[in-house]
Amino acid sequence: MKLVSWNVNGLRACLNKGFLDFFQEIDADIFCVQETKLQAGQVELDLPGYEQYWNYAEKKGYSGTAVFTKHKPLTVSRGLGKDEHDQEGRVLTLEYGDFFLINVYTPNSQRGLTRLDYRMRWDDDFRAFVQGLNREKPVVICGDLNVAHQEIDLKNPDTNRKNAGFTDEEREKFSELLKAGFIDTFRYFYPDRRDAYTWWAYFARARERNIGWRIDYFLVSEDFKEHLVDALIHDQVLGSDHCPVELRLRL
Repeated sequence: MKLVSWNVNGLRACLNKGFLDFFQEIDADIFCVQETKLQAGQVELDLPGYEQYWNYAEKKGYSGTAVFTKHKPLTVSRGLGKDEHDQEGRVLTLEYGDFFLINVYTPNSQRGLTRLDYRMRWDDDFRAFVQGLNREKPVVICGDLNVAHQEIDLKNPDTNRKNAGFTDEEREKFSELLKAGFIDTFRYFYPDRRDAYTWWAYFARARERNIGWRIDYFLVSEDFKEHLVDALIHDQVLGSDHCPVELRLRL
């Protein structure tokens, strides 16, 4: 089984930059996108063979998630079940026979860390949400988690220590999530691989120079690791400031 996740930074824009070419070429069983920046009815996607599920932000042109899947889920839910978090279309959960799939677009702490306090509450509530599901059956989490976990996960750790996405607080919350029974699948397969990034700033030729961050993930429950085959980063795929990531499973 092949799962793909991509923060498209505006799906309409990405559609004009080769999204469908990659979508058709990769032929994923389940394809998750974040930051769709859409409202209902603003785009019509013809994806033969795929069911489509969307979670839109109330604010126009902002956030949002979607899942395109060849395998019809047993159930679909949107959000974390808390009003504080569920206005921005950030979480989409599909239940399958063997696992829950959670597609997530984690809030950014913002320049000046103006949203860090909110981010801490989000991280705690998201962790509680996935732990609740994990008690029922294994969980696969994918998406833009807006944190580089370790120094190996970004090009310039020293100069970013107090910047959004690499604060001690955000990194500690990510560690807590892993300690709650989850595996960072890319590091499971490639613990020492350097210069492996999924996001690059748009300025100073950052992508061309590979000055990036790894903030897009596939996490799985510890007791699901026997099904892991590989975790990939498609850093050659353009169309967004993020690139797609892929998880291969044997079920």
